[in-house]
Amino acid sequence: MTSYRRNFIPGGSFFFTVNLADRCLPLLTANIDLLRAAFREVRQRHPFMIDAIVVLPEHLHTVWTMPGGDADFAMRWRQIKSAFSRHLVPGEVVSASCVSRAERGIWQRRYWEHTIRDEEDYARHIDYVHINPLKHGLVNRVCDWAPSSFHRHVEIGNYPADWAGDLSQCDDGAKFGERS
Repeated sequence: MTSYRRNFIPGGSFFFTVNLADRCLPLLTANIDLLRAAFREVRQRHPFMIDAIVVLPEHLHTVWTMPGGDADFAMRWRQIKSAFSRHLVPGEVVSASCVSRAERGIWQRRYWEHTIRDEEDYARHIDYVHINPLKHGLVNRVCDWAPSSFHRHVEIGNYPADWAGDLSQCDDGAKFGERS
């Protein structure tokens, strides 16, 4: 079995990508209120700061800052995933391995985590979070994607409302795709 190493830094900032097991299901945006409730529930018991977040149909990206003296983001992700799954109506196909672990099989077991190294790395990851709906072709303008902290960042003056422009007006057909 692969041994995963997580970089647990109390009070640190981290970028995460968390995916559904079935990347064809739009469960996250279709159930955005349940997802928000799961985050609220966990943050009440185990506080952390959500510096940026974007929720796409089948995955999400977020940057968190942990409280001083606490680095247990793994427990928080377990609880968020569990709270969201608990409130979804059952009906998904569940593999034998999920059944044996009493899991619903909604989420991929693992997630991508990156420790933020410095201010430049932080800014780059906040931008990545917010550009993601445009990158995936879900909207022509970042401001058109509702489940995103981009709107909060515009309100506090971190971004102009037209940040990243309008993809529909690009002559070069700008692409924001992931590596193949």
